[in-house]
Amino acid sequence: MTNSPCNMQHAMRSFRIPHSAFRIRLSGGFTYIALLAAIVIIGISMSAAGKYWQNVMMREKEEELLFRGGQYRLAIERYFLAKAPNAYPQNIDQLLKDDRFPQAKRHLRQKYLDPVTGEEFEVFRDLTKGNRITGVFSKSDKEPLKTADFPDQYKDFENKKQYSDWKFLFTPSAAQPGQGVPAPLRPGQGLPGQPAPGGFRPPQPVPPGVSLPMK
Repeated sequence: MTNSPCNMQHAMRSFRIPHSAFRIRLSGGFTYIALLAAIVIIGISMSAAGKYWQNVMMREKEEELLFRGGQYRLAIERYFLAKAPNAYPQNIDQLLKDDRFPQAKRHLRQKYLDPVTGEEFEVFRDLTKGNRITGVFSKSDKEPLKTADFPDQYKDFENKKQYSDWKFLFTPSAAQPGQGVPAPLRPGQGLPGQPAPGGFRPPQPVPPGVSLPMK
């Protein structure tokens, strides 16, 4: 029995894939690719959003670091100027309870933790000052987001490579006679002497010889 051209063409047509099945496979392939593309786009968007909020939180911690470090710096100044002969504190507890007076004085409202590490601040001791505390700084070696536009007393913080380079030091030459160094404002506070939104008034420098009330 011989195969005629007509019979062979008829057999080939019988093995052809229906157009509808081909369209289903093609449509399914495009749907799979579109799904993968959507997953990639969503992943990139979530990563970008996560990075954004991480930076927002880090900037808030930086502002809090400036505030808390400034409170220690101001407290050391108060301690130094409170009594002659002037001396730096031997430890942080002396800022909370200065017993050089018949009635102990308080120069620091509370012990503040480092907002970047969540641990205590590292103290800076000056061997030329009897190894006493002249300032504090963060233990963090992370790179700061803020590199410029610092308050005047912290201009040397510009372009530092890690938070531990932000040293909140008090030196007598930085203090004005009879006037304390203003503490940095906390986020949401108003200008010095003006109430912030909500009626909160930022803390004002305490003149030498005047202590905070003991609690």
